[in-house]
Amino acid sequence: MPLTGIRVLDFGRYIAGPYCGALLADYGADVIRIEAPGGNEDRFSVPIAEDGSGAMFLQMNRGKRCLTLKPGSDEGRAIVRKLVATADVVIANMPDDALVKLGLDYPTLSALNPRIILVTASAFGTEGPLAQHVGFDAVGQAMSGAVHIGGKHGEPARAQVNYVDFTTALHCAFGVMLALRERETTGEGQRVSGSLLGTALAITNGLTIDHALNGIDRGMMGNRAFSSAPTDIFATQDGWIMTQVVGNPIFARWARLVGRPELADDPRFSNDIARGGHGEELSAVMAEWCAARTNEAALAELGTARVPAGAVLKPSEALAHPQVAATGLVEAMAYPGAFGTAPVVRTPITLSASAKADPAAAPQVGEHSDAILAEIGYDTDAISALRAQSII
Repeated sequence: MPLTGIRVLDFGRYIAGPYCGALLADYGADVIRIEAPGGNEDRFSVPIAEDGSGAMFLQMNRGKRCLTLKPGSDEGRAIVRKLVATADVVIANMPDDALVKLGLDYPTLSALNPRIILVTASAFGTEGPLAQHVGFDAVGQAMSGAVHIGGKHGEPARAQVNYVDFTTALHCAFGVMLALRERETTGEGQRVSGSLLGTALAITNGLTIDHALNGIDRGMMGNRAFSSAPTDIFATQDGWIMTQVVGNPIFARWARLVGRPELADDPRFSNDIARGGHGEELSAVMAEWCAARTNEAALAELGTARVPAGAVLKPSEALAHPQVAATGLVEAMAYPGAFGTAPVVRTPITLSASAKADPAAAPQVGEHSDAILAEIGYDTDAISALRAQSII
């Protein structure tokens, strides 16, 4: 596997840090999750197992080993120093002052191991008036413009999925690959820094460039788009579908499909931005067409006409879709005491010449503590003493 032999110390919490680690574990890295004795609070969000471990935890920490540790104690710091000497990457999504307090800042780590790569993901970055403030995904969404433009009837709306966190993790994993590649040349590590705000602004940059150069406040669009139409959600006789009609060829096919071929020649709809400006009118045409059909019939006709469309599925329906089953994206993972087998989606890419690591469930609290400590030189008596002091 591409990352076999790479050791990662994952001090991450919730999504941005842990998902970065999960991506690396999927392709062979030895990722050690380090959490407090008894477990960190992000382990217990949305419980799905008898020990309280949560749905997000099982996804974020698949394929990792777990060491429980008090890294702020003297004994804990000694363990961290030994681990850093054996590691390639340290992940810690926390502000810089917290990194310094725990001895996880880059100067401290690089003094212990010049080859170490530190990956940090903060809310707002390392500079500026908000550098030491904390934040979560929705804050990044809100500050990027996305929550405003996604609103409707004067009320902003955020996405329920944490796309800023996940995309920050992806950027950080990309940064790890760059740093590993650079280390092949220099022999030295470096710090990789990401932020939720930076990610959110990158995602919405098309919107902000549009305003900067065109000077137009697009307002609240709801499910429509200002740059294409009909891009919207429509009710059918038994459900909802989403269409995204982009480009003149697709628009012409759509117009023929709904029995309005003359719309393709109407100057009001001559290009995507013009159609977006008349989105309500085009959505009304599509709404009437959809209202006369079931979901299945509408999607079949749209698919035949090669017009982009999909069903609006509930979370309970998403993994059961035949297309999802055909792609093999979902892997069943057992976890002790879980209320069933967890359907986990791992890294949704494939490499033609390299396989993912075999599926492995998220670890229980401290499941691998003894083995990890033995690897860095602690004997049975020393491990027992650490446990008696509640260091591990």
